[in-house]
This record gives sequence, structure tokens and C-alpha cells, in this order.
Amino acid sequence: MSLELLDHRVRPASGEAEGALVLLHGRGTSEHDLFGLLDVFDPERRLVGITPGGPLALPPGGRHWYAIRRIGFPPPETFLPTYERLTRWFDALPEAFGVPVERTILGGFSQGAVMSYAVGLGRGRPAPAGILALSGFMPTVEGFELDLYDRTGYPVAVAHGTLDQVIGVEWGRDARDRLSAAGADVLYRESPVPHTIDPRTIPDLTRFVADTLARAPR
Repeated sequence: MSLELLDHRVRPASGEAEGALVLLHGRGTSEHDLFGLLDVFDPERRLVGITPGGPLALPPGGRHWYAIRRIGFPPPETFLPTYERLTRWFDALPEAFGVPVERTILGGFSQGAVMSYAVGLGRGRPAPAGILALSGFMPTVEGFELDLYDRTGYPVAVAHGTLDQVIGVEWGRDARDRLSAAGADVLYRESPVPHTIDPRTIPDLTRFVADTLARAPR
């Protein structure tokens, strides 16, 4: 079963799931890190929530999605195998939970945001209902290609700190600009915080999840 490819936690919906929310953690943490945000972004528990753990164990510890060599450019030898594994896992969710990809919101923080862009916007990939990218970047990797040809009306939320010392805010602005140029409906928030999720952005991100679910095909 493809869900066995990645350790993960599941937060059930309060009733029959109206959709799904998948959150990918950042570098050096685990599938437990963003689990609490499922209730924050979906307080009424209308969605089944899933948080997978990255497949790599690298210094300084914790789980990782890829090795770090240069910001913006994950090394293909770690990124591509993870991408293949994560997409297989993600593609098994509809059968496992009865929720189509068109009603699944995909998001993450830092490395998790990078992988959300990859899985959600990779060439040839089915598009999830929307993407929630927190403090990340759009990856450039040899052997991998994003499809930004025509994303008219596609919902994406991007949040980034102007004091981010790990992934500079210019990467968030770059993603915003590229998505807007492709026609996407981009919610962009930046605030004077370092590499973290600013609590002041939470209400807007929560509304984004609800609005994205409302506009997703049934």
C-alpha cells in the first residue's frame, strides 16, 4: 500500500470528510510538528487532516525531505527520490480516505512548502484544490520541472517573514510574482518575523483554507 511509503499522522474529520488538508513539515522535525495546525486551519474539522514525515534522516537530526546544498536549488540526488516517493504517497490518499485530489489542500512550512510546490505544480501532476506555502521557495532541480504555463484562478497562499534568515523573503516574493504571472489567485502575506509562521497571518490562512474548499469542485 502506497501510504506505507511515509510515516504519517491522521486527524479524522468530525463527520464525513468534505475534503482533505495535507501539511508537510520543515527540515529536522517530523510528522508531529504541524499536526496541531490542522485544527487551527480547519477548526470545524470539515477535512480529514494528514501530516506525513520526510523519508530522510540527516544531520543535525530529525526528518528531512532533501539535503541542503544551496537555497532554491535542492540537489537532485536527494530531491528526486523523495519527490517520487511523496507523489506516490499523495496519490494514494484519495483511495485511502475517499477524498479526491481536487478537494485536497496541500501545504507546508520551509522544506514542506518546497515539496508542496513540487507535488502540486510539477509538470504532469494533478492539481490539488490549492497550495499553502509558508516560508519556502519554488525549487529548481535538474530533472524536475514546474508547470506554470496557465494557472488561471488557481488558489495559492504564500506567507513569508521579511526577517527570515534561513530562506530570505525574496524567495516568497519570487513565488508570488511567478504565480501571479501564470494567472493564479495568490494570497500573499509577509511580516517582520524570522523563519517561522507568524500567528498574525493565521486568520487569513484559515480563511484561505475555507474559501479554497468552498470553490473546489464536488
